[in-house]
Amino acid sequence: MQQQRLRVYAWEFPVRFTHWISFLSIIALSITGFYIGNPFIHAISSRQYIMGWMRFIHFTAAYTFLFSFLIRIYWAFMGNKYASWRVWFPFTSRRWKDLVEAAKFYSFLGKKPPYAVGHTAFAGITYFIVFLLSAFEMLTGFAVYSQNHQGLIWALLGGWMLSIFEVQTLRLLHHLVMYVFIAFSFLHVYIAWWLDTVEKNGLIGSIFGGYKFVTGKEWE
Repeated sequence: MQQQRLRVYAWEFPVRFTHWISFLSIIALSITGFYIGNPFIHAISSRQYIMGWMRFIHFTAAYTFLFSFLIRIYWAFMGNKYASWRVWFPFTSRRWKDLVEAAKFYSFLGKKPPYAVGHTAFAGITYFIVFLLSAFEMLTGFAVYSQNHQGLIWALLGGWMLSIFEVQTLRLLHHLVMYVFIAFSFLHVYIAWWLDTVEKNGLIGSIFGGYKFVTGKEWE
């Protein structure tokens, strides 16, 4: 007998919007960033502006990623309980228990899926780390970019890091974090697909439409 499911609106539009904007921005930033660091297409004519276009796309995607990041931070305080910043931290004993159980499941030491309407405690901490890495990636990128710009805004966006790190160190760190994002993206898609097949709650579809189909096993 099929278990009755309840349709719950988990992911509001700002959450879904920033998710996909960030996803597209990271793809554009990774491709153009890899090219800027190690050009794999060479111009054969002075009319070709390959590096210029790559840099333009990279900077445009960087600004887009920044604004998406700021919108998501804002919605962490203004959105529903599933978007709240509180889900990033295991404040309660229940979330600590959920964190341990989820870790066991992901490491194949437990069979119980981490049922949750919104983010599990494990996912919450993971996304908080991703937010920190996103901030670091933007700061290091704008720090390098600020060498050719003057003003308070550029100092705040990352120019202050030039007084702590050498430019080449910032470039290296910026480049290395790019690989972390690429690895996380593949792992994120795999885990989402895996959980969707186990829990059968429309997890994949929820990031498009916002709705999940819960059975009562989930906790909030």
